[in-house]
Amino acid sequence: MIGVLITAADVFVVLLLQRRGFRYIEALVAGLIGVIGLSFAYEMIVSNPSISAIIGGLLPSPQIVFNPSALYIAIGILGATVMPHNLYLHSSIVQTRNFERNETGRASAIRFATFDSTLALMLAFFINAAILILAAAAFHGTAHANVADIGDAYQLLSPMLGVPFASALFAIALLASGQNSTLTGTLAGQIVMEGFLDIRLKPWLRRLITRLIAIIPAVIVTAIAGERGAGQLLILSQVILSLQLSFAVVPLVQFTSDKLKMGRFVNPRWLMVILVEGNDVINIC
Repeated sequence: MIGVLITAADVFVVLLLQRRGFRYIEALVAGLIGVIGLSFAYEMIVSNPSISAIIGGLLPSPQIVFNPSALYIAIGILGATVMPHNLYLHSSIVQTRNFERNETGRASAIRFATFDSTLALMLAFFINAAILILAAAAFHGTAHANVADIGDAYQLLSPMLGVPFASALFAIALLASGQNSTLTGTLAGQIVMEGFLDIRLKPWLRRLITRLIAIIPAVIVTAIAGERGAGQLLILSQVILSLQLSFAVVPLVQFTSDKLKMGRFVNPRWLMVILVEGNDVINIC
């Protein structure tokens, strides 16, 4: 029931803000990201992680290849960071910009869209990395090293770090993250329904349908398997997002590499090589 009420509230907020202009939605998303970033920045400071260990952790370990459990988690992290539906969202956001419909205006729009999507990916990377670093700094080498559930981590953060606000800020950051994901997911669902499926519905009904489709599996799993089942479903959904990357990236690369469609904005050859090789790595994984 709480999830349904939150979904309805999200739909109402998106409708209200979109009537005032897309910039208001962007401001809300930026504010939520700011809350997440500041919360985890504080958590990182009080947890005092090892800088050398962080740098070493950026290098992939052979264990990822040989350990199925580690590979499963790694694929999920990739999907949680580079979410394919956000590719559609950022592509659509370009059309809301106020730019002149000529070569100069399009060049400016593409430049800002590149900056926007790059910044979004970098923020997603740092936030996901902060969660892993915080968990390692707080629990590794302790009696709670086997903590793998968000609920357990929330309850243990303050006692382990000795800071009364650590657990509360962690909860606030997760709540802001969930609301941010809900807003962007709702908008992405709207874009897919209108642009790809050509389904025309009233805005409030369309957004309500897309959010209910997302929340119903979570409600069913939580009712059957409890909170731990919901946690496993979350990881599975991130793995599925990772597996869907090729279905979003390959058409995008093909489209932007077509000189007839893109004109002088076509992908340069060096970028095409990087994109093809990167996609091959994703497929191998």
